[in-house]
Amino acid sequence: MFNWKNRPWMVLSAAAAVLATCALAVHASVPRGWILAGSKPAEYEVGVDASQAYQGHASAYLKSRETSVDGFGTLMQSMNADQYKGKRVRLSGLVKSEEVLGWAGLWMRVDQGKSMVAFDNMQDRAIKGTTSWQRYDVVLDVPKDATGISFGILLAGTGELWLSGTRFDVVEMETPVTKPHDTMIPDKPVNLDFVE
Repeated sequence: MFNWKNRPWMVLSAAAAVLATCALAVHASVPRGWILAGSKPAEYEVGVDASQAYQGHASAYLKSRETSVDGFGTLMQSMNADQYKGKRVRLSGLVKSEEVLGWAGLWMRVDQGKSMVAFDNMQDRAIKGTTSWQRYDVVLDVPKDATGISFGILLAGTGELWLSGTRFDVVEMETPVTKPHDTMIPDKPVNLDFVE
């Protein structure tokens, strides 16, 4: 009979192989270039759903694995902001939802180093319940000192989303931003005298 105690390195190697296989299985369905993240990513799954294509475009899905989730999952990506500095950008996509009991939305964040300088996650105009395909936009300014841009689709709570026809474009400065900068965290104290 083979004694594993005499070869602990084999146990560790076998355990590492099992963990690597499980990690690949969990992430095997994530579309190339995207990642599954969030406060509770293990409670969500993502993939490409050929049965939910929109006008010939493939769709990605994000759905909860559990009947109750206290947190959120996001299908997202991040990139360097260099070619977008000083410009206004728009993330757009067609989204379909099913039984979203919390809320969902497209989101985009612009960073300067470790600081967030612009952000919109559609929470003030959230996707809820069951909806047919609809186009949504998130438009933000990218300051000249920005270093990174992250974006995606998020699901807080339970349900399922499909995202198709995703675009990331530079738009004219006349295009309204969806979350004005004055709703962001200010750089200095504001209205300390309570003047209306």
